Amino acid sequence: MQDFKSLANQYKTALLQDVIPFWEKYSIDWEQGGYFTCLDRAGQVFDTDKFIWLQNRQVWVFSMLYHQLEQRDNWLKIAAHGANFLAQHGRDAEGNWYFALDRAGNPLVQPYNIFSDCFAAMAFSKYALISGEEWAREVALQAYNNVLRRKDNPKGQYSKAYPGTRSMKSLAVPMILANLSLEMDWLLASDRLDAILDATVQEVMTDFLDPERGLMFENVAPDGSHLNCFDGRLINPGHGIEAMWFIMEIADRRQDTQTIQRAVDVVLNILNFAWDSEYGGLYYFMDAEGQPPQQLEWDQKLWWVHLESLVALAMGYRLTGREDCWDWYQKLHDYAWSRFADPEYGEWFGYLNRRGEVLLHLKGGKWKGCFHVPRALYLCWKQFAAL
Repeated sequence: MQDFKSLANQYKTALLQDVIPFWEKYSIDWEQGGYFTCLDRAGQVFDTDKFIWLQNRQVWVFSMLYHQLEQRDNWLKIAAHGANFLAQHGRDAEGNWYFALDRAGNPLVQPYNIFSDCFAAMAFSKYALISGEEWAREVALQAYNNVLRRKDNPKGQYSKAYPGTRSMKSLAVPMILANLSLEMDWLLASDRLDAILDATVQEVMTDFLDPERGLMFENVAPDGSHLNCFDGRLINPGHGIEAMWFIMEIADRRQDTQTIQRAVDVVLNILNFAWDSEYGGLYYFMDAEGQPPQQLEWDQKLWWVHLESLVALAMGYRLTGREDCWDWYQKLHDYAWSRFADPEYGEWFGYLNRRGEVLLHLKGGKWKGCFHVPRALYLCWKQFAAL
């Protein structure tokens, strides 16, 4: 018999006694608003720029904990601190969310894609839910409608692609829309929500999933066909696996066991494809045909890829009881906890080299903030508590 109780406790303890205290202690910019995310191993700030994805994600994390775990005054205060800063500085005159600000909130990088808007919608939806603030609800809906408006041309005027030569669509857009729409279910009419969820599940599981190989492709032609080029052959294992637990959540809500089983199959196929048989861990990027990937960091081992895999496997096992799911869970658990977690200084490392050695000692930066680690710890805790 698996000891689910001690696993649940391991995740709960790591979340509440290690990871969240790290961000509470080091990341809040009480002087100028928002959060610092560029933190070294010991939590010291090494860059004060503020990246909109990470600012919004941190608002979401503290709002989520307040809503789903415990109504701690400090969590509400931290969420409000970020939300107020972002509402004041985060958007241009048309309501598009910037990519980066300086410490004081002056824009540094244009609103060049819709993911800033996605995370804003997530953050302000959850913050509106816990605060009851009408303005936050309006910010959430405006950001969400922005995402829907821009989803077919996510970079708009900032796209570097020459129009009409090689049209592609990216898995990132429908997968994040699936998760985002579930996050916003309390704000959306049920028929609208169902229509969006139907369309995203259909697109992810039809256009991006290669039925013969059972792999999730990162980019496909508009009709779902494959393109023989760097971008067309790209497999991003972490993205594919994260998309599958989003799909599992939607399917579980609808009691659609067939889609749950298909999603679990895809997770296991990706793991078999992307596991480094020599050094362990999952590759960051791969080429579907085994050609050299264009990303020079392709063989690094990243925190979020392994954490999203733990969530997908824990959820998949809870929903199906499949032994192959459990076997993979144990393998990933042993790898991730022994290499990414930092019991000495707290939180998790983000970047390992192929051999599994720490490559950068940072705990946060331009891409790593208070999001994947706490969300995964919370979700895994809840899966094992339910088991």
